[in-house]
Amino acid sequence: MAARLGVPWLELDSIFHMRGWTPRPREEFRAEVDRFTAADGWVVDGNYSGVRDLVWARADTVVYFDLPRHTVMRRLLARTLRRMATGAELWNGNKESFRFLLDKDESILRYAWTKHASFSEEYARAAADPANGHLRFVRVASRADFDRLVRAADKN
Repeated sequence: MAARLGVPWLELDSIFHMRGWTPRPREEFRAEVDRFTAADGWVVDGNYSGVRDLVWARADTVVYFDLPRHTVMRRLLARTLRRMATGAELWNGNKESFRFLLDKDESILRYAWTKHASFSEEYARAAADPANGHLRFVRVASRADFDRLVRAADKN
């Protein structure tokens, strides 16, 4: 989306997860996001409550994916297995491991499964909240929704 709009892009995971999956200290994380979002145009990719106030205060649009749980789980499992098989480096030397599939506290699959419904509800509440009246919320619930969003970005 950022490339289509001609603006810089920041993946929050890339600045939150330091070497060894160590979380960046909160104030450092917030300072990085604050600097990035001070520009006129940008895309931030991620959903971190610790910086949401900074991002949403300066944003004009929030795009959120609200895909069916079975779609999310199928894609997440395939992506995680592919990254593990290829040894792909994600951020700051970090790689996915079987821990992210099996460990009850670290499993990205368990997290996605248990949080799926709450994320949908959270964004619906945020979109209805008058405090977010300056934001346009775009819900992407299917491939067709995504294709429409990309076509709209191409027109701008």
